[in-house]
Amino acid sequence: MINIRNETPKDYEIVEEITRKAFYNMYIPGCVEHYLVHIMREHEDFIKELDFVIEVDDKIIGNIMYTKAKLVDENNNQKDILTFGPISILPEYQRRGYGKMLLEHSFKKAIQLGYDTIVIFGSPSNYVSSGFKSCKKYNICIKDNTYPAAMMVKELEQDALDGRKWTYFDSPVMNIDEEEALRYDDSLEKMEKIHTPTQEEFYILSNSIFR
Repeated sequence: MINIRNETPKDYEIVEEITRKAFYNMYIPGCVEHYLVHIMREHEDFIKELDFVIEVDDKIIGNIMYTKAKLVDENNNQKDILTFGPISILPEYQRRGYGKMLLEHSFKKAIQLGYDTIVIFGSPSNYVSSGFKSCKKYNICIKDNTYPAAMMVKELEQDALDGRKWTYFDSPVMNIDEEEALRYDDSLEKMEKIHTPTQEEFYILSNSIFR
């Protein structure tokens, strides 16, 4: 039995543990994503209505969290949009469609809240099947006027973006204090930090840009 519902306070510790297990050694030795989850819920840009867990047979096996973000055009017009992350699935349940279920459920709820655009950073192979496309195709760049290969866009409403040039700004909560994150990780049950091929893949992807 599969159930998707909003996260509640009693789920917080479980969700942080799932996030830690899902991301540990994925992008760096260790991870910081569980610390982001830990601090995100108290931030003004956090959207509790789009904070979901997915249960399989009454066991929480994954979650997704959203924050507010914005696009600003060349005339300083602002458009309020969304970003999500982390989205986490326990390793033993990955590649079985649960992440995509979370995405589709959250997209429907986001539309109900009046949002029409999502911008994320991640591995394209994980998201193109859910309708995400290169930011370059939507003329959305970051502050240095480049188009990161890892930045992708999904229109929740057709033609929500009209082709004008936009600059993307995420929430300040995403600017993690890495030293604080490491201290938080050290306070938890020890997990082994190792180097993995996925870390090199992440380095290549995160440093690849379009101009």
